[in-house]
Amino acid sequence: MSDTEISRRLVLGGLALLLSGCTQATGTSTLSLALPDRPPPDPRFERQRVPYNGSESPGTIVVSISERYLYAVEENGMATRYGVAVGEQGLTFTGKATIGNKAEWPSWTPTTSMIERKPPWHSMPTAFRTERPTRLVHAPFIYQGGRDTLFRLHGTNEPWLIGTAVSNGCIRLTNDDIVALYDRTPIGATVVVA
Repeated sequence: MSDTEISRRLVLGGLALLLSGCTQATGTSTLSLALPDRPPPDPRFERQRVPYNGSESPGTIVVSISERYLYAVEENGMATRYGVAVGEQGLTFTGKATIGNKAEWPSWTPTTSMIERKPPWHSMPTAFRTERPTRLVHAPFIYQGGRDTLFRLHGTNEPWLIGTAVSNGCIRLTNDDIVALYDRTPIGATVVVA
């Protein structure tokens, strides 16, 4: 056996041993036990292809605030539907816009008005810690009239909040969903939020 083969086996074996330490005899992850107040995302908000009856053309992103769904409109009357978290009442962007820019792993910090509107995230109960300095997985930026609206489509590290109205206005998807949407959405794509 070569040194490379031995090193590879040691790494894989060590990884398996490390991962086995994260489970109990019942097979339940200790991570899920450490976060009992965080239920798994609602299955109705999982990504799926659905019939689309709207008037928007293929390539358009349609966000239904009331339904808590984002539709990536496709050919032949179909769309990929994603569950989303939306802005609290009065904080959500609405209207027609475009994707004016995109960034992988952009940094983000709450604006002054966000901090004034809500107490600092570290003093809030865990269930409400939704706005804090972080790095977003991927983010298409919503522009209107050639200007950045400061609203984004982005991922979240709190997938249990999908289907709710909790953000300061941005549209949140699960991290897996934002990566899928990011990859298929070009700069210049139309976004309709209603």
